[in-house]
Amino acid sequence: MKKISFILLGSLLLLILSMHWLSGCNQQTEKAAPISEPKEKTVWTGPAFSQIPLYSQSDGAEILYGYNLVSKTAQYLGPNGSVNAISNGMNCQNCHLDGGTKPFGNNYGAVASTYPKVRERSGKKEDLTKRINDCFERSLNGTALEDSSREMKAMVAYIQWVGHKIPKGEKPQGSGIMQLEYLTRAADPERGKLIFTNHCVRCHGENGEGLATLDGKGYEFPPLWGPHSYNEGAGLYRISRLAGYVLNNMPNTINWHNPELSEEQAWDVAAFVNSQSRPSKDLTGDWPDIGKKPIDHPFGPYKDPFTESQHKYGPFQPIADWKKENK
Repeated sequence: MKKISFILLGSLLLLILSMHWLSGCNQQTEKAAPISEPKEKTVWTGPAFSQIPLYSQSDGAEILYGYNLVSKTAQYLGPNGSVNAISNGMNCQNCHLDGGTKPFGNNYGAVASTYPKVRERSGKKEDLTKRINDCFERSLNGTALEDSSREMKAMVAYIQWVGHKIPKGEKPQGSGIMQLEYLTRAADPERGKLIFTNHCVRCHGENGEGLATLDGKGYEFPPLWGPHSYNEGAGLYRISRLAGYVLNNMPNTINWHNPELSEEQAWDVAAFVNSQSRPSKDLTGDWPDIGKKPIDHPFGPYKDPFTESQHKYGPFQPIADWKKENK
């Protein structure tokens, strides 16, 4: 009888504990905060290719040609281009992902809404044709298009169409490239080399040479250094720009809200890529007011007392603090 009593008592205690636990779970469920809306809903994404106006509309053909020039630049304007040979074989889309429409993919979201504007790099007011030619002369390491050419007009039309819903003067969340927080140390090319080997070689090759298309007229995956890559005047030669681009887009199957790399890894692999040799460019006309140079602009002279190496790899926060204190 005593044994049966102990069993009954134990069962009763288990029942009481179970009811108490279930009650606690119900209370937690009632108090839980509602699930927030996905962040990507607040981020600008450009219009899809299928939304380009039909040929029957007056500007549809021009916009479509502009899209083709952006996505297949080398086919038209590369070393073996059908229209002209003025660039290095890369496509605009190699840097401006998904035709310049991908969130944080170096997109065109804020281009139409902010140009023309004064750019501190040149110290002059620039229109969209100058901005496009900067890419040809820097990122594509080539020569400028004629402003009056059919190709320039088509590219302008396409970029304006991509951002046509953005009010003038506004920059939507998700446009351009995400600015990452600075590391507390210098970015490390040696650490970056290991990250490149583990994550980037499969597309860009062991020597950063990229993967050419089957017809040999362009690149499926662009070269990251060497004679066919962007030159030292390109925006991605600043490692803060390249780090933000890498974090949110590389590998190219990655979305900005689900990165494969950490921010620290993105900084280090950017340092490695930009430590490799690439074409040079005469930059003597850049930054006429040297006090307005970006913190990570890798070429002097500077108004601050920091070295060229620190401006290239960091740590950047001491430079930012100095600039703030010495405005």
